[in-house]
Amino acid sequence: MGSHRRSTQPGVSRSVRVTIASAAAATAATTLGAVSAHAEPQDTPQTPGARLDRLFTEAEQATEHYNEADEKVGRLRAEVSRAQDRAARGQERINRMRTEIGSAAREQYRAGGVDPALVLLLSSDPDSYLDRAATLDRVRDRRAAALTGLRKAQQALAQTRAEAARSLAALERNRAAVSRHKRTVERKLSQARQLLRELPGAERAGFERGSRSGRYGGAGPVAGLPAGSARAAAAVLAVQRALGRPYVWGANGPSGFDCSGLMQWAYAQAGVSLPRTSQAQRYAGRTVPLSEARPGDLVTYRADASHVGMYVGNGQVIHAPYPGAPVRYDPVGMMPVSSVTRV
Repeated sequence: MGSHRRSTQPGVSRSVRVTIASAAAATAATTLGAVSAHAEPQDTPQTPGARLDRLFTEAEQATEHYNEADEKVGRLRAEVSRAQDRAARGQERINRMRTEIGSAAREQYRAGGVDPALVLLLSSDPDSYLDRAATLDRVRDRRAAALTGLRKAQQALAQTRAEAARSLAALERNRAAVSRHKRTVERKLSQARQLLRELPGAERAGFERGSRSGRYGGAGPVAGLPAGSARAAAAVLAVQRALGRPYVWGANGPSGFDCSGLMQWAYAQAGVSLPRTSQAQRYAGRTVPLSEARPGDLVTYRADASHVGMYVGNGQVIHAPYPGAPVRYDPVGMMPVSSVTRV
C-alpha cells in the first residue's frame, strides 16, 4: 500500500519509456540512476494529489506498525502458552515431591518415638541396630536432598510464573497497540477515500494510474539483468503471479496483499522466510546500490522504509500500491528510494 507519488518532471517519464522500449541491461542500469535522481514529487502540500499522497503514506506507516504489533502478539501468545505449560509441569513435580516428602516424614514420626541411644542400650543385637541406624542416616540424607530439590523447584516455578506474567502483560500492551494502529489505518483510509471521491473525474483518473502489466509477457522471464540468485528468480515468478490481485492492508496472501505481505509471500514461494514488516525486510539480506539492482531485490521507500516493492528489471518494481490499486508494475523511482536489499 502507500502513496505512489507521481513525478511531474517530464525527464523521468521519457527515461522510463526509453528503458521499457529498449529492454537492454545497460539502459536499465542508466534508468535506475535517472529515475532515482528525479524521485521527489512536485505536488505542493495544498494540492489534492499531495493530500492523498500524505494520507496514503500515513495509512501505510500505520499499517506497518500494525503488522509489527500483530507479529509481536503472535510471538508473545506462544511465549505465554509455553510458560504456562512449564508452570503446570513444575507444579505437578512439586506436588509429587511434597507427597513423597510427607510420606517419609510420617514414617519417621512413627519410628522416632524412642531415643536412639536407649534403643542401642536395650538392643540384643547392637550390630544390627547400627546397620539400621546407618541406613536411617542415608534416608535422612536423601530426605534433605529432596527438601533442597523441592526448594529449587519452587524457586523455578516462581520464576516461570513471573516470566509468564511479564509475557502476558506485554501481550496485552501489544494487543492494545494492534487495535490503536488498526483504528489509525482505518481513519486515514476513510479520509483518503472521501478525498478521492471529491476529486474531479480527470484528477481522480490521473491519480488512479492503471497497471502497466499489459506491457509485459505475464510470468515469463524478466528482461534485463539476471536475478540475483535462483531463489530471487523464483520470487520474481511468484510476484508476477500476484499481478492484479487486490491490495488488502494487513494481508500477506494469497488472495490479497499489503506491500510487505506481498514480499513475504513471494519469497515464501521460493522457500525463503522474510520478516513481516518492510522495515525489517530492508535488513533481510545484503544492501546493494540502486544502480546494481537485480530482479528479486527488495526496494524500500521513504526514510522510514514504510513501503517496499520487488525490482523485476527494466527499471520497474512490482508492488502492492494502496487500497483500490491492484498489485502492479511501477517505475523503481516512483518514490524516494531508501535502500535496495539482495535476499
